[in-house]
Amino acid sequence: MDCCKIGRSSLFPLGPTSGLRLSQPPTKLRLSKLRPSSLVRTLVVNKASGHEENDSGNGNGFSVPPSKIFMEEAIGAEYGEGFETFRPDGPLKVDVDFLNDRLQEGFLKRIRYAMKPDEAFGLLFSWDNVVADSRTLKLNSWKQLAHEEGKDIPEHGDVQRSILYQGSDHVLRKVLFWGEGESEVVRLKSRLSQLYCDNLLQLTTPMEGVKEWLDAVSKARIPCALVSCLDRKYLVDTLRQMGLNKYFQAIVTEEDGMESMAHRFLSAAVKLDRKPSKCVVFEDDPRGITAAHNCTMMAVGLIGAHPAYELVQADLAVASFSELSVINLRRLYAHKGSIFMDLQKQVVEKSPPKRKLTVDTFF
Repeated sequence: MDCCKIGRSSLFPLGPTSGLRLSQPPTKLRLSKLRPSSLVRTLVVNKASGHEENDSGNGNGFSVPPSKIFMEEAIGAEYGEGFETFRPDGPLKVDVDFLNDRLQEGFLKRIRYAMKPDEAFGLLFSWDNVVADSRTLKLNSWKQLAHEEGKDIPEHGDVQRSILYQGSDHVLRKVLFWGEGESEVVRLKSRLSQLYCDNLLQLTTPMEGVKEWLDAVSKARIPCALVSCLDRKYLVDTLRQMGLNKYFQAIVTEEDGMESMAHRFLSAAVKLDRKPSKCVVFEDDPRGITAAHNCTMMAVGLIGAHPAYELVQADLAVASFSELSVINLRRLYAHKGSIFMDLQKQVVEKSPPKRKLTVDTFF
C-alpha cells in the first residue's frame, strides 16, 4: 500500500478541531519496545472500531483500577519504545523517530507555519499539579481514609512525600503498615480511589494562571492536549466544571491503554497532528520531564510540588503560568537555527587524499 495515499483522518482519530467527544474513543494501541533500527517503511492505520470499554467493575461507574491513580508510572521510551497494533495486512510498529518522520508538515502547511510559526507547535499538559491541584486531592483522600479507618497519618515529611509520589500498595504495606492481608489492602485501595473521585467531582478551580495561559495560546491557534491516567468521563466532567473543556482539542486518558508517561505524550502528539519534536510538555514532575525528552519533546517545568533544583533538566522552569508568553515557545526552539522554508545545504565530506606508496630499490 502506498504510504502517500494514506489520509490524515486515518492516522488521527481525534483532530485538532474536533473537540472532546466521549462517543468516539481514540484508537487503543498496544505498546512494545522497538529497536531503533526496526523502523517500518509502511504505515497503515485504521480508525477505532468504536467499541466502548467503560465497563465499571466496582458498581460506581469508575473504570480505573483502584491502584491506577495512586501509582508510580513508568517513564517509558528509554529504548525506542513505540506503538504496536495488529491489522489484517500485518502489524503496525511506530517509534519516536518514525513519528517525527511521518508527521512532517506538507508543502501548504509549511507555507502557513512560515507565516504563523506558533501554530506549528503542539502543547501537552499533564493533569497532575499542572492543570489541577491533584496533590491536595491526594492528601485529602488519604486523610479521609485515615479518619474512616480510625488511624493517623504521621506528619513526617518523608511519609507525606511517600503517599504523594509512591504507589498506594507500597504506602499501605511499607509506610503506614495498614494492610494486614491481601483482601484488606484491596479494600483500602478501592476506597481510596473512590474518595479521590468524589473529591475530583467537587473541583471547580484550576491551578493559578492556567486558564489565562490557555486563553492566550488559544488566541494564537496553538492546539492543546491534556494527558492523564484518569477515566475519560471523570476527566471531561471535571474540565467542564472548571470551564476548561473548550481549550483542549484532544485528551489522553485511561481508555487509550497507554503504559507509561512517554506513551501518553506520543499518543497526544498523534492526536494533535504534530510531530513529537514540535511538541512542548508542561510538567511538574522530573520524571515527566525525562519522558518528554525521551520523546524528543521540549519540557517546561512548573515549580511547586518539586523545587527548582529538581527541575534542572527542563528546557524552561517557571513558578507559574503568568511568567509565560507565546514568544517563549519560539525561544525554546531558537537553538535549532532554521525555519520551515529555509533551504538547507548538504555538507559533503571530502575523502582524504590517498597516500602514495613508494618503493625504494637498493643496488
